[in-house]
Amino acid sequence: MDDKLYIKRALRLAAKARCMTSPNPMVGAVIVKKGRIISEDFHRRPGTPHAEALAIEKAGENARGSTLYINLEPCCHTEKRTPPCTEAIISAGIKEVVIGMTDPNPKVSGRGILELQKAGIKVRSGILENKAERLNEVYIKYMTTGKPFVILKIAMTLDGKIATPEGQSKWITSEKSRKMVHHLRSSVDAVMTAIGTVKADDPQLTARIKGGRNPCRIIIDPNLEIPLNSKVLQVPPETIIVTKAENSKTNNFEKSGIKMIYFKEKLDLNWLMKKLGEKEITSVLIEAGSSMNAHALEEGIIDKVMFFIAPKIIGGKESFPAVGGKSYRSLEEAYCLRDIAVRRIGEDILIEGYIVK
Repeated sequence: MDDKLYIKRALRLAAKARCMTSPNPMVGAVIVKKGRIISEDFHRRPGTPHAEALAIEKAGENARGSTLYINLEPCCHTEKRTPPCTEAIISAGIKEVVIGMTDPNPKVSGRGILELQKAGIKVRSGILENKAERLNEVYIKYMTTGKPFVILKIAMTLDGKIATPEGQSKWITSEKSRKMVHHLRSSVDAVMTAIGTVKADDPQLTARIKGGRNPCRIIIDPNLEIPLNSKVLQVPPETIIVTKAENSKTNNFEKSGIKMIYFKEKLDLNWLMKKLGEKEITSVLIEAGSSMNAHALEEGIIDKVMFFIAPKIIGGKESFPAVGGKSYRSLEEAYCLRDIAVRRIGEDILIEGYIVK
């Protein structure tokens, strides 16, 4: 039980840096000696000391003969801005290391554990592994595929509508739900939408909360129809336009600090995710309309969905559904969710879960 308690503590410490460590993982470290915690810390942001090094520095000479609890396997490679944590652990004289999960980074992936074992340190891994994986699900997806973790967020009525026939969608959900979405934006590297949403709503796609971190905005605009006075063209924060048009307008955008990603003919969203991964964008939140939502699901880029459901009914065949696209899908072909969670957000209901691949 002590192992689980200390790993839980490491996970709680790691979570303090939520939204701040990308593209690095969230890591917490707890050093225990003779049944007592002698030091603990967590990784704060890229380029700063890792959790293990911080906790060891706090413990000083007292770290000798202790047990280190960490939610992620310690790093062992030198291709980064900070020294390998395995060296610090070995030098400190720590006798045992308990780990939540191995690091999916191919530069580590068991090598850190092996290095510690070769130095005579006892290592145990896989303690509360599921919780450790859930905490760093974004990092795991990015490290194993080179693509960002993608969340589809939809705000809709009880009858599955996201806008009236005239396109009115403000505000379907409650103020509490909208505030949560601002926190959600702050937790991801990028928010993605399509030109239809920009033209209809002129959104800012920023995190308007105290201490919030504004994500990069990604606009899918094949024919470059975006109005020049659109709020998403005001930089910072960073804006990326994905288009197949290349003309004087795109040149002017680039001069004003807007980034461009060009594609030919038809946009492949999996190709786009790979491009975003190359830019170290590890997580994307999709806030778009019926068509974009359908394309994202059809092309299999969605990892998690978050449906905010308001106690309202719009009705009408002409109202916009949450997910558009083709209508031939049978029940056997329906997108299914796993690990579903349901909770109240003010007057609304939030249903979230992971797409079964």
